[in-house]
Amino acid sequence: MSDLKPPSEPSLDPENWEELRALGHRMLDDTLEHLAEVRSRPVWRPIPDAVRARFRADLPEEPGDLAAAYDEYTHSVVPYAAGNVHPGFMGWVQGGGTAVGMLAEMLAGGLNANLGGRDHMPVEVERQIVQWVRQIFEFPEGASGLFVTGSSLANFIGVLVARTAALGPSVRKAGLDGAKLRAYASAAAHRCIPLAMDMSGMGSDAVRPIPVDADGRMEMVKLAEAVARDRAAGLQPFLVVGTAGTVDTGSIDDLDAIADFCKAEGLRFHIDGAFGALAVLSPQLKPQVKGIERADSIAFDFHKWGQVPYDAGFVLVRDGQLHRDTFASPAAYLRTQAKGLAAGAPWFSDYGPDLSRGFRALKTWFTLKTFGLKRIGRSIEHSCELARHLEARVRAEPKLELLAPARLNIVCFRYRTSDAANAKIVVDLHESGIAAPSTTTVNGKLAIRAAFVNHRTQIRDVDALVDGVLKLGAAAQ
Repeated sequence: MSDLKPPSEPSLDPENWEELRALGHRMLDDTLEHLAEVRSRPVWRPIPDAVRARFRADLPEEPGDLAAAYDEYTHSVVPYAAGNVHPGFMGWVQGGGTAVGMLAEMLAGGLNANLGGRDHMPVEVERQIVQWVRQIFEFPEGASGLFVTGSSLANFIGVLVARTAALGPSVRKAGLDGAKLRAYASAAAHRCIPLAMDMSGMGSDAVRPIPVDADGRMEMVKLAEAVARDRAAGLQPFLVVGTAGTVDTGSIDDLDAIADFCKAEGLRFHIDGAFGALAVLSPQLKPQVKGIERADSIAFDFHKWGQVPYDAGFVLVRDGQLHRDTFASPAAYLRTQAKGLAAGAPWFSDYGPDLSRGFRALKTWFTLKTFGLKRIGRSIEHSCELARHLEARVRAEPKLELLAPARLNIVCFRYRTSDAANAKIVVDLHESGIAAPSTTTVNGKLAIRAAFVNHRTQIRDVDALVDGVLKLGAAAQ
């Protein structure tokens, strides 16, 4: 036998598990304290130049100290995050997450499961979520579902499935082959809809923006005219995208009317319900999304009104076989078996572009198991109550102007001054740490836009926003 010793076998496991355990407990305790004490801190603060410069350091070649890296994270990352966990965060549409979801994310990281496929229990967890989502939206047993990064990708998948429905699975190899497909969406639809058409090879001009009415909803007469006009021009209408909660004002298209129209015209009906789709969880709000159960596919995000930590987008497709025909790509190295780890067909990789997929389902599973639909639905209702409170305060203040009422959970208003002054008010609000609304344009005017999505937000936070706008607006005069 040779006296030579085998070379050391490299591993990235810690040399001292007890030291790592102690630091891990500190990380967990610090994070829970960060969430528990979130209200005591500013919503957001500007990043100092010196802090930003630390993240221009050279690539590390040699091992470093985990405790030192965590110290840098604690002092240079945490204080300068976007702040969407804070109750004063009212910009854009971003959920606040929960401690429950954070703990589930930690557990998922420990398993390091790849949800592309194969026969293991994390796949069954995602399948259970698919089943629950079918029940939530009253879809049939054959419907398919898939976790993705967010509604931008979920809407893209909806467009691709509709393209397959229009041209058949051969489109995946042959391409459009001269087909002149046309889709239709509200002029207030999210930018990801034309982007999905762009990425699908049909071009962003292939989606027709349909004018909206005074309530921000797609005008059905204009939709019918656009479809008829395109057909007369030799084009092929194939898809209508309804919006459940526009990003600017929270308007919801008449989903029932769109469903009727699509059925009569033989068109695919997809819904971008990024945040508004989950209104179905509230008995008060569910009538506003009537018709959503008739869609061919729905895109939405659990990480918005569902309060699951980022990211947890989802796409639901009524025809599961059509969904699979749009993505399944047999390969020798992905051959499924009747038994063993390679069993469990069909795999989730057959329903989307990703073969490597994280365990997003676990934090969603924990969220639903812990809070239940009723409590989540009540949180959704509360966010709309906050919007109505803001609307009432704006109407009561002569110095403020309401630009869009609280149709759901979004209110657009402004201080009665110039666009430039309103833009400065928003920046000053951000830098003060009081509140973080966003801006948009409504009827040609720059609006202060408050979107209530965070379950931590309370009436006092809404009042702090209004008081801050009034104070900063007066100072700008």
